[in-house]
Amino acid sequence: MRVVQFRSLRKIILVFSLLLVIFELQAAEPGWGMAIHGGAGTISQENLTPEKERAYREKLTQALTAGYNILKEGGSSMDAVQAAIIIMEDSPLFNAGKGAAFNHHGVNEMDASIMDGKSRNSGAVAGVRLIKNPIKLARLVMDKSPHVMMAGEGAEVFAAQNNVATAAAEYFHTEKRWNALQKVLRHERLEPRMDHKFGTVGAVALDQKGNLAAGTSTGGMTNKRFGRIGDSPLIGAGTYANNITCAVSATGHGEYFIRSVVAYDISALMEYKGMSLHEASNFVINKKLKKFGGSGGVIAIDKHGNVAMPFNTAGMYRGSVRKDGEIVVDIYNK
Repeated sequence: MRVVQFRSLRKIILVFSLLLVIFELQAAEPGWGMAIHGGAGTISQENLTPEKERAYREKLTQALTAGYNILKEGGSSMDAVQAAIIIMEDSPLFNAGKGAAFNHHGVNEMDASIMDGKSRNSGAVAGVRLIKNPIKLARLVMDKSPHVMMAGEGAEVFAAQNNVATAAAEYFHTEKRWNALQKVLRHERLEPRMDHKFGTVGAVALDQKGNLAAGTSTGGMTNKRFGRIGDSPLIGAGTYANNITCAVSATGHGEYFIRSVVAYDISALMEYKGMSLHEASNFVINKKLKKFGGSGGVIAIDKHGNVAMPFNTAGMYRGSVRKDGEIVVDIYNK
């Protein structure tokens, strides 16, 4: 009788152990999802009409929905990131693609980068002028070339060879950006200066297979000179993804993000210091970067699906979506 009871107890323990293992595996399953940003800076409710705020929120929601639909169907984080950024590049609301800022000579110059957290392969383009969606070209640099970054005319030759969609210069001419340039030019003194307004779009994602990806696209600074390039196309500064830790896309005053290698720094603090995503990203943005006078923010997602979106400016266009499909969009610094 005791032997039978002992065997029954062993079976119960075995079943319980199996259930516990299954529960732990389910709990460890990546909480796939994504986050996006549309730039950071002096964004306040006083400066945005209700109609303009609604337009930004709707476009951010559209971008998140495009990425989420890919992830929901089992698609890759790379494809989700690219899809979300394309939506923002095609909108005149953001400083990327169609809404790109003008340089000192009244020309639009765009930069973009993308990185795969699984392989750590990456692609970037800088100073392109006629590429409709720079993020697509950055992806092609990664997928179709042995290089990481291409710039200027050479990048556009590569685009032509790969049938990447281009647009006439007039496509990128928006009154908002043109007026911004004219305002800066009117206020220039004898010693030329560069306007330090900035804007960028970006996306980070974790797919159902546990792979991370990050991408960033920008039109750069209004009135920029001398072929200036910011952090957006630089892997480690404006974009970084590593399946071991997290995926990061930055927006802000690029020179400071470059000097601080912001995107990689967040990942390194997680990998080598054991910090959480929230601890690492907040430390870098609100302490290290701010200490040196850098302004801006990041969006980041870790290998478990945790999202962080710290910034040290008045506002940042941003949003996130979880695997349950709930979309959250914010603008101001609460």
